[in-house]
Amino acid sequence: MPSDAEMLSVTDLRVAFGRTEVLHGVDLTVGHGERVAVVGQSGSGKSTLVAAILGLLPGTGHVTGGSIRLGGDELTRRTEKAWRGLRGEGIGLVPQDPMTNLNPAMRVGAQIADALVAAGLRGAAVEKRVMELLTEAGIPEAEHRAGQYPHEFSGGMRQRVLIAMALAREPKLLIADEPTSALDVTVQRRILDHLETLVAAHGTSLLFVTHDLGLAAERADRVVVMHDGGIVETGPAARLLRDPQHDYTRRLIEASPSLDREGSSPSRRDGTDPILVVEDLVKEFRLRGRRGGTFRAVDQASFSVERGTTTAVVGESGSGKSTIAKMILGLETPTSGTARIDGRSIAGASRAERADLRRRVQPVFQDPYSSLDPTFTVAQLVAEPLHIHRVGDRRDRRGRVRELLDQVALPESVAGRRPSELSGGQRQRVAIARALALDPELVICDEAVSALDVLVQDQILTLLADLQRDLGLSYLFITHDLAVVRQIAHRVVVMHKGRVVEHDTVDQIFTAPTSAYTAELLEAIPGAALAG
Repeated sequence: MPSDAEMLSVTDLRVAFGRTEVLHGVDLTVGHGERVAVVGQSGSGKSTLVAAILGLLPGTGHVTGGSIRLGGDELTRRTEKAWRGLRGEGIGLVPQDPMTNLNPAMRVGAQIADALVAAGLRGAAVEKRVMELLTEAGIPEAEHRAGQYPHEFSGGMRQRVLIAMALAREPKLLIADEPTSALDVTVQRRILDHLETLVAAHGTSLLFVTHDLGLAAERADRVVVMHDGGIVETGPAARLLRDPQHDYTRRLIEASPSLDREGSSPSRRDGTDPILVVEDLVKEFRLRGRRGGTFRAVDQASFSVERGTTTAVVGESGSGKSTIAKMILGLETPTSGTARIDGRSIAGASRAERADLRRRVQPVFQDPYSSLDPTFTVAQLVAEPLHIHRVGDRRDRRGRVRELLDQVALPESVAGRRPSELSGGQRQRVAIARALALDPELVICDEAVSALDVLVQDQILTLLADLQRDLGLSYLFITHDLAVVRQIAHRVVVMHKGRVVEHDTVDQIFTAPTSAYTAELLEAIPGAALAG
């Protein structure tokens, strides 16, 4: 039986999919008003544990043993009708991806209102409470914003909407499942600060699920480490980081990127052989609506990438990072200014020149699951650029696919699989192999590791560094994670509101930033306790 101090008590929980057990006797408690973080790599069982607590195990998933109690009430034997009354009021959920968890065809205010109507609220009280929740969640001009659709909100604002929805019925327990993994560090800090304020004001218990051990250490009272469907270690955050007892916990700490870890950044390279030169680049978008006008997404941006080196572009959401990448890839046309590969303008290139430039510049995107065709096999995905550019015959392409899979450390046996049959790290390796198919000179990595857990992230960053050394690749590495920048980059471009506010070597940026905005980014990095 749980003690009076426990809001949630999970005892010897066992979960199976079909006949395969995936959770092996999990024990977990969350006290009244306590903040508990569950950490572990992809496949460790975190999401299965959350689904079991919410009574939302998919497919053939079912609880085979153990107990889940909320405030003393047993949950494992509840009917679906009983569950519907508990979700929202007893347990609230802030999911990971707001774009897939908000209805794109419904106005934001109407989606929050649905949760309130389900709780029995009616009439003018619903609209009043919607405004209160949006305001509490830190969304300005709540009355105006309630009438907008999710695509009209930034990533951080969409996450605030999900927080408002999760707290609408004042749940006893709030589960935040990777709520900030896709957000830049400054927005992440504001979102988590606000979430903590709201949780404290409502006296809500918080179960925080994340793959970021630094974030867990900074935000939780207690940290629970999961691995292979079981809990391998638990304890106060400071003690666990200072004196980890389990080898897996030590591996997580060692793999976590650190701002201060000595020797973590690549060796400095100086040169005057730029493969990419960006000069006074401007991109304006025409605004729709009654007011019209334009929005300047990129404003007079200038920088270069030296051959065989990595230049990182950092900044918060909306700073113009991805827009610059699209212009370099020829997917957007600059309003003014130029981007040149080996002296050749991308925007002014002829059709034949553009085809050649696309062979020399290749992208690796953030989410390989959405950027890889799910109906293609791995072999078809990797060979597709060769087909498009008519490189080699069928036999040559098969040989090239085998060579590329070997370069990214994937076994030949994955060639016949589809993306859904691979792990996140394997899918990203396929995306990298595909990008390398045409022997590019410049690879643009747009948030290529931001959705990966720290162990897989460390493997992919090591792979990218090895490929750079072996193939002489140049990288433009777009990210919001400065700790990753310290590990992989030679030079750093800091962007804010479309402008380059700082451009220097990685050592200079991290030890003596000249921009107040850069200093703010550095201060916002979670998990300072992991440094050193």
